[in-house]
Amino acid sequence: MQTKAFNELFPLFNTANPETLEWLLSVVVEHEYPSDRAVLMEDAWGNAVYFVVSGWVKVRRLYGDNVVTMAILGRGDFFGEMAILDESPRSNDVIALSDVQLLSVSAQRFIQTLFKDPQLHHRMLQLMVRRLRQTNLRFQRRHQPPAVKLVGTLVGLAENYGQPTERGMEIYNIPYKDLADITDISAEDTGKIMEKLESKGWIKRDTQKQTLYLINIKQLTHLAGRV
Repeated sequence: MQTKAFNELFPLFNTANPETLEWLLSVVVEHEYPSDRAVLMEDAWGNAVYFVVSGWVKVRRLYGDNVVTMAILGRGDFFGEMAILDESPRSNDVIALSDVQLLSVSAQRFIQTLFKDPQLHHRMLQLMVRRLRQTNLRFQRRHQPPAVKLVGTLVGLAENYGQPTERGMEIYNIPYKDLADITDISAEDTGKIMEKLESKGWIKRDTQKQTLYLINIKQLTHLAGRV
């Protein structure tokens, strides 16, 4: 991957200097995982940061016998940084939702890069604060109607990872259980709301391609309260 493409794909590196990007590209390791494969396991010590080149992954947490999906990440995002920054075991699993291509940078080299490039260090802090704000927003919306919360989740995924197509904004056809978990509503409500949205023509699922199209993004955004 060329430095320009690397910079454009990953917002984390928008402000990094060219020397940083060239050095990172010389040390990254490429990975490919099929769907349902574990990428990272809970309680494993952090030894690398991972960057999503293509595909979708879910971050999940184990609570006894229960498994809860905490987040869905797609193209251009990263994970694994927290275990490195606080030098502790990982607290979550990361599972491939679809076939996924990743790049990884070892913990030692990633920390070295942050120290060498103050702009990258600052950008890392910005993105981590943004994730914290998103978590706070999710908490603030806990009393909203399930439909509003679910549409907000769909719009958020489209804003972060969606690809514009002639059929609408395209995202992965995320399983209802995972959608329900990250929205904090029941799987039963998720199924009913998704069917209603599809009957209205606002979304369209393509189960063969495992894609979901947000057709009426303007109406969905309005319903989610983002305008």
